[in-house]
Amino acid sequence: MRSKGTKTIADNRKARHEYFVLETYEAGIELVGTEVKSIRNGGVNLKDSWCSVDKGELFIRGMHISPYEKGNIFNRDPMRVRRLLMHKREINKLYGTVKQDGLSLIPLSIYFKDSKVKIQLGLCKGKKLYDKRADAAKRDAKREIDRNIKVRNQ
Repeated sequence: MRSKGTKTIADNRKARHEYFVLETYEAGIELVGTEVKSIRNGGVNLKDSWCSVDKGELFIRGMHISPYEKGNIFNRDPMRVRRLLMHKREINKLYGTVKQDGLSLIPLSIYFKDSKVKIQLGLCKGKKLYDKRADAAKRDAKREIDRNIKVRNQ
């Protein structure tokens, strides 16, 4: 019996630090069997990956899927370009937005949804250095407030 629900395999935490995420989309991914087994073992890295549209198709580049240790000759190149699966009108809409507004398509996470591998894509705008500093300051201030509240309540 197949498992139901979602199970997150990997998150791209660097993407949330480097970009403002404006919208998110879900896409399927075209994989071979040994890649799926390796993903189940957690052998995937989204750190420096990005997406591009070529000839009306959506591709993910820079995603590393470790070779499956028992895969021998069936293993593929870990850094190969993989096709993402979305409806044609969604891809065309994304392509227009990316070209017109100068945004980027960045994979945010990879997860299993009812035994199928899915990728969450973010339509992102790059952060400037001062934006990153402001986010860090907010995070530190919130941490300090929470710490003070906890001390007072004891």
